[in-house]
Amino acid sequence: MKPTDVLRREHRLIERVLGALEVAAERLRAGETVEPTFFLRAAAFIKEYADGCHHQKEEGVLFPAMQEAGVPVEGGPIGVMLDEHEEGRRLTAAMRAGAERLAAGDAEARDAIAESALGYIALLRGHIMKEDNILFPMAEEAMPPGARSEVAGAIERIERDESDRGLPQRYLALAEALEREASG
Repeated sequence: MKPTDVLRREHRLIERVLGALEVAAERLRAGETVEPTFFLRAAAFIKEYADGCHHQKEEGVLFPAMQEAGVPVEGGPIGVMLDEHEEGRRLTAAMRAGAERLAAGDAEARDAIAESALGYIALLRGHIMKEDNILFPMAEEAMPPGARSEVAGAIERIERDESDRGLPQRYLALAEALEREASG
């Protein structure tokens, strides 16, 4: 198993939520009613799964190993990915804030929710494409076999811990619920 296989698999689940979020944001933008809780739950998925579980593996394991293998952070691809992680956090916080305003009765928050959600979707789709097609192959090439093995082992340990806590099932169920709700 390549150390990036788990990260690619996680991308597929994130993309499912992006699809549901896009449908809901477009519905909201078209004037349809979408409950603010949808966007709050999507923001929770992003914060806990995409930014928590997934980025923990990238920022805590893969990126440091790539840096140790000579891939630069500043002015390099790792720095770009880290900057995009930060932009994703900003957009998610804006979406959550808009959903909280909408839940409190501020109908004008609809545009802010749609704008931040669609901005996040565009950012993440490009980000995932760059990681899957550029960064991850670069990591596989740059890291010597021993480092690849260490990274795979560290990611597997994190995965076991997440599994012991029931996180994969929880986030899969949330993604499925968001998909159903967005299309309903």
